[in-house]
Amino acid sequence: MRSYALIILLNLQKEIEKMFNNKIIFISGGTGSFGNKFVDVISKKYKPKKIIIFSRDEFKQFNMQSRFPVEKFPFLRFFLGDVRDLERLRSAMSNVDYVVHAAALKQVPSAEYNPIEFVKTNIYGAENVINAAIKNNVDKIIALSTDKAVNPINLYGATKLVSDKLF
Repeated sequence: MRSYALIILLNLQKEIEKMFNNKIIFISGGTGSFGNKFVDVISKKYKPKKIIIFSRDEFKQFNMQSRFPVEKFPFLRFFLGDVRDLERLRSAMSNVDYVVHAAALKQVPSAEYNPIEFVKTNIYGAENVINAAIKNNVDKIIALSTDKAVNPINLYGATKLVSDKLF
């Protein structure tokens, strides 16, 4: 039984290596906590051709570029843009193999006070990511979710539920 589990793990590792080695990866919301950790892990364990970090936050991009300097991480590219802007997404996703969709507004109190902004980013933004990926023949999309999307009791959870359904 143990050898069977080991074989499964080795095969899984090979699949993951195929997914990230020599591939172009696009991450929306790439300057957030997930994006920073994702870039850290991928850059240590794999050899991507390029990672495109897509974010609307110029200051967070500056900070992330300081953490991951181009001299040490020449495969990183930083694109300013918003998931609400379909044309910018289409342009930024050119020749991309995989998309990791991490962009979202996430603060529950803010959602209750600014519901339309959450709908625009979490729902329409997700739809834009999907449409841009389809237009660019992206192989796969990995979309992050939250436990709050299961039986949502607030607007944030509801927008993430819709996003999950779209994906």
